[in-house]
Parts: sequence; structure tokens; C-alpha cells
Amino acid sequence: MSMTKRISKWTFYLVVLPVVLGFSGWQGWAVWNWLLSPQNAENNSQDAIASEIQLNIAPGTSTAQMGQDLEALGLIRSAWAWKVWASWLTLQEGEGTFKAGTYKVATNQPLPTLAQQLWQGEIMRLSFTIPEGWNRWQMAKYFESLGYFSEEEFITAIANVSSDRYPWLPADIPFIEGFLFPDTYELASDRVTPEQVIDLMLSRFQNAALPLYQEAQDQTNLSLNDWVTLASIVEKEAVVAEERPLIAGVFTGRLAEGMKLEADPTVEYALGIRQTADQPLTLKQVQVDSPYNTYRFEGLPPTAIASPGLASLEATLSPQTTDYRFFVARYDGTHVFTETLAEHEAAVKAVRQQREALQNES
Repeated sequence: MSMTKRISKWTFYLVVLPVVLGFSGWQGWAVWNWLLSPQNAENNSQDAIASEIQLNIAPGTSTAQMGQDLEALGLIRSAWAWKVWASWLTLQEGEGTFKAGTYKVATNQPLPTLAQQLWQGEIMRLSFTIPEGWNRWQMAKYFESLGYFSEEEFITAIANVSSDRYPWLPADIPFIEGFLFPDTYELASDRVTPEQVIDLMLSRFQNAALPLYQEAQDQTNLSLNDWVTLASIVEKEAVVAEERPLIAGVFTGRLAEGMKLEADPTVEYALGIRQTADQPLTLKQVQVDSPYNTYRFEGLPPTAIASPGLASLEATLSPQTTDYRFFVARYDGTHVFTETLAEHEAAVKAVRQQREALQNES
């Protein structure tokens, strides 16, 4: 809209409004300024300054109804003033309208500021963070704790991802948690569905991780699913970042020699548990009959056991060349790496003795 067709703010304040209000000049301006001020403008307490509420504007809400709702909530003094200001805003902007959505609004802001927020569609946005190494059950519990949707809804949704939208996903895999990229995401709070968060995470994997694999396909004999699966085991085993390439190298070497991976996290995944220093895996648990149990079955599990981060994915594509074939975790997160079974058993015994000594001291 051209400038000649717009009514300036001061013309509106000093000419149009006084006529509408039946006052002259500055008297009309003072009344109008009061109408535009926050309901709690006279309250200078810290609580009034800091207070925010969540406001939901449903699709199809008229401008008049919006003003009535805002007045009822105490966010504006007058629904009539809202309607007048909305008319001026329409003249000023030329195109556009107030946007439906969920907003976080301050209770002490003047009507024009609130109107601009709703006109621009500055909807409240929520964020969620998926840490590296989480599996689908942890994600499901997390989303339910945020109030987004139930655990069951998320678990059902990840089993029904369209291959048409993501044709690069490996065919016939029962679970896709390895491809749900761990990161921090932002989304509109009034459109939170399992499909939406899954789409965000798969798209992030497609943009951040998939190119790494595509560039390295000539240098690796791992399929896409095997790459993510191995990286997920590295993710669960590595605590100290510097050890990731070496841990990846140990597993790569074991696979090349036809050795079982014998990775504790795969047993934990199969059983749906998490071992601790005080409650390590038992012999019976390590013998569980599951395709995810790498103590019983050679090669990689059918799918990833968690969502690996970028560092573990990179380490799996570029593992450190090593003669080490074994490692055992110390209780500070680092590992003792050894070449032979005999050396490994001695290292395990030494770590346990160290643990017992520390317990006796305490």
C-alpha cells in the first residue's frame, strides 16, 4: 500500500481518535492513551512486571471476539479500543490479519504491543532436547512428561513412518530410533504431534548425518543400517569423547576377525534395563536369547540400540586402527584397552579390585 493511502500514527492519535471519542486535541489523546495502557499499569510490583500467561487464539476467531476474550482475561482495558486499534492496524499494514496460535504474553504490556505480537504471529515456541544415546522408550517417556502426547502414541508413530517421504531409510527395519537424530528442536506448541517431532528428527538426520555416509560410501563396507547400528553401540560405550575412535576401532577389528562384539549395552537394550557399578549384568542376563545380544550372536544387532550423535557416527566411519580387541570400563568413564583375552581378564580383575578398595575406604 502506498504512503498516501496510509493513515499515520500521529494523525490517528490526534485527529481521528479525538473525533471518535468526542474529545478535542490532547484530552482525547489522554483518554485514548489510558485505554491502550495495561490493566495493571498502576501496579508497579515486581510480580506485575514479570507475569506471563499462555494465550490460545483458536482458528477462525473474529477480531471482535478476540477483543472480548482479551478484556475478560484482563490483558486489555477495552474490547472496543481493541476493535478500533485493529481497524487502524489493518489500514496501516494493508495486508494480513491476526494469527491463530498459542502465545506467551506479558500481562503488563500495552494493547498496541499485544496487537503487534498477534498480528505478526509471534506464537509461543516450545523446545525439546534429545540427548545422544537415548532409545525410543526414553524418548517416549520424555515426550509424555512434557505433555506432548502419550508414550504409546509415540511408539506407534515411529513404527509407521512413510518410506515415500524418507526413501533413504533402510527397508523393513522394525525400529528407527537410530535415525531420530539427537539434538535440540523448536516447534509451535499448538501443533505438537508424534508425527511432527519424528519429522523434525528424521529431517535433521537427513541434513546433518546422511551426507557423511554418502561421502564415505566408497571407503566403508557398512550399509546405512549397519553404520548407524555400530555407531549406536559406540555411543553407549563411550563416555570420554577422545575414546570414541578407539572404541570404534576395537569393534571394527572384532567384526573383521569374526569375533562377537560382546557389548554390554546390547544386552541392556534387549532386557530394557541399565546396569550400574553396584548392579552389573549377571551371567544369566548375558545369556538372554535375543538377536540384540552380541554375547550370543555374531555380527551387529538388527537395528540401532539408541540414537548416536554426530561424533559417534563420524568415529564409526573413521575408526582408529588398533590391535586392541578388548576393553573394560573403569569407574571414572575411561577404559582399559587390551589385545588378548588373558590381558582383558587381568584388567577386569584389577578394575574390580580397585572398586572394592574404594568401597572399603568409604
